[in-house]
Amino acid sequence: MQRRRLFERAVVLLATVALAGCAGPGWKLTWSDEFNGTTAGEAPDATKWSFDIGGGGWGNHQLEFDTDRTANASLDGQGNLAITARLELNKLGGKNQYSSARMITRGHLEQKFGRYEARIKMPTGRGLWPAFWLIGANCDQSPWPACGEIDVMEYRGQEPGLVHGSLHGPGYSAGAAITRPFSLPGGAAFDADFHLFAIEWTGDQIAFFVDGTLYNTIFASQVPGSRWVFDHPFFVVLNLAVGGDYVGPPDNSVNFPQSMLVDYVRVYERDP
Repeated sequence: MQRRRLFERAVVLLATVALAGCAGPGWKLTWSDEFNGTTAGEAPDATKWSFDIGGGGWGNHQLEFDTDRTANASLDGQGNLAITARLELNKLGGKNQYSSARMITRGHLEQKFGRYEARIKMPTGRGLWPAFWLIGANCDQSPWPACGEIDVMEYRGQEPGLVHGSLHGPGYSAGAAITRPFSLPGGAAFDADFHLFAIEWTGDQIAFFVDGTLYNTIFASQVPGSRWVFDHPFFVVLNLAVGGDYVGPPDNSVNFPQSMLVDYVRVYERDP
């Protein structure tokens, strides 16, 4: 009986740790989406997410048309969000052969500093470009890259064992971004299981983590001309692009549809 009670307490403790994520002491949860709907095909929570809709390439020649359809972004009934890229064969008209989704927290969550984390399982295949990133909420007044961009995680589908964490700002954007890769040990691939991607952003530095491992810290003093633009609220973006300058187009080896699965997104602030 005593062993059983100890086992039950251990289970409860592990469940509590799982719910708390990997933020650790000193952080207070301010916003989250656990994607716990039980009906497959259910739309994401409209009180937490909006959609960028369009197919103009998003400034880097992406090939997909991003929609707000549940065919491209919905809960899978297993506790995950599925952002799904599909081959459309001209169903959308125009030049966009693919559809996908680009979800944003603009107008719902816009926060300055904090810990941002998401547990994600990747798709795989050349030309797939999933990302978990932040962009400055002042982007209308200060167009990119002056508003700043924090790529918590970017991934090329043709490089399944590698992700990148990057900063974009004035004088260090696109191909000149401040970036560093992270690879899984033993040649493991990010499409085989879920992994936790996070940043911890304070006044003058941003630290990047994968599965709790710190692999890069970027300081304000490192940016060209000391043009540190990470001093105002940002919002979260989740998307699965198809094609674009960063990854190139898909080839015939890619089997569509392909989904980026997100277990949860959680945002914290420092607990004073």
